[in-house]
Amino acid sequence: MDIKDWSGLIAATFTPMQNNGELNISAIPSIVSQLLKEGAAGLYVCGGTGEGISLTNDERMAVAEAYISAANGKVPVFIHVGQDSLFAARELAKHAMEIGATGISAITPTYFKPTSTGALIDSLKVIVEGAPNLPFIYYHFPGKSTLQLNLNEFIEVASNELPSMYAIKFTDPKLHDLQSILHTSNHKIKVFFGTDEMLLAGLAVGASGAIGSTYNFALPLYSKLIEAWQNNDLAKAKYLQNLSVTLVNTFAPFGGIEGQKAIMSMVGMECGPTRLPLNRLTASAVEELRLKLEDIGFFEWGRP
Repeated sequence: MDIKDWSGLIAATFTPMQNNGELNISAIPSIVSQLLKEGAAGLYVCGGTGEGISLTNDERMAVAEAYISAANGKVPVFIHVGQDSLFAARELAKHAMEIGATGISAITPTYFKPTSTGALIDSLKVIVEGAPNLPFIYYHFPGKSTLQLNLNEFIEVASNELPSMYAIKFTDPKLHDLQSILHTSNHKIKVFFGTDEMLLAGLAVGASGAIGSTYNFALPLYSKLIEAWQNNDLAKAKYLQNLSVTLVNTFAPFGGIEGQKAIMSMVGMECGPTRLPLNRLTASAVEELRLKLEDIGFFEWGRP
């Protein structure tokens, strides 16, 4: 697939773990097989959903290798390499290039943060030095990075100083900023929306597609939403989006990643528990979540 045409619903993958918190790499091939069967347009590995920040660099490399091997060229695979050490992120980028990733992505460091557009650009330059010829997706997530920089200025500078920047993963409810990115870049920078429960709004303002966690286990719901949007059936699209909101509101009280990992196991893609410092759901909490999902009808409208 030509990278310029990359779009659709991209699963921000989970990292399977054993009960003791160690990696469970052997689970990845079956997870990828099911994601592809259900229509995932691509994979986004070791981001927040994949607990990438909680993994060692060696573990992140192992997870990246396993997902790229399992995808076997059938869909694009982007590897998130961001972390607080820019030099370590650069090494992850180099590794992603060497193992055949489609591209790389990174959020800015989150402890010592860039305080200007120039510092952000310079930080990203260090990362992309590891894979200068791979398409780069900047991960804009102010809820985690707390950066509130001028996106128009960032796009203008990046267009000259970050030639490999291909897209932005936009996880932010400020849709006017999404529109501004597209306008400022003259649509040369693609935007993949990252707030699943607002997908319809993201599409309406110009997102090329989406990268998100719920596309791992509720892809049929969102595929129908996109089809309704493309067919100008706004009433149906709004109805389906509301089901997404209901789904998120149901699992969120159990912990965003924790609840979703539990759902993955419920639909036949065993991911195990989360790793500290995230919580670990008790068996009773998992059963409570299952009952709540049954009550809202998720296993009927959210699954194939």
